[in-house]
Amino acid sequence: MKKILLLSDTHGYIDEQILKHVKQADETWHAGDIGNIMVTDTLKKHGTLRAVFGNIDDHILRKEFLLDEKFTIEKTRIWMTHIGGYPNRYDKRIKQDLALAKPHIFISGHSHILKVMFDKKLNILHLNPGAVGKHGFHKVRTMIRFKIDHERIYDLEIIELEQRN
Repeated sequence: MKKILLLSDTHGYIDEQILKHVKQADETWHAGDIGNIMVTDTLKKHGTLRAVFGNIDDHILRKEFLLDEKFTIEKTRIWMTHIGGYPNRYDKRIKQDLALAKPHIFISGHSHILKVMFDKKLNILHLNPGAVGKHGFHKVRTMIRFKIDHERIYDLEIIELEQRN
């Protein structure tokens, strides 16, 4: 069993509120728009980090991380990318390969809108953790935490941090 913390769109920002949740997770997954290498260096100090680069990330982050991260954990297939869309509105770069790859979980960021949706057509759980940074139009900073045990995904929780003004 693994405890996962999923976040996205830090845009160079990290604070103790975020780190409190990172410290409780076995792995932290970052779905892009990291902002700078200091963010991922800080996350790595507290455990396993899996991340993808986003559209605002510079050459340093693009060298460190991939556009797509496809991996298996606890017999659960994961595909994480920054710009991927969501059920019935997948990005054209993703759409065709998604049906072939058959991940159990498809993760994207970018929109700053938290979404948890099940794609009945493809039998995929789609997760977008929203944005946890302070840059963007979102009013509430959000993350998602959940557990994976073999192919079972459970105890999914939305984490809301303080409202932005």
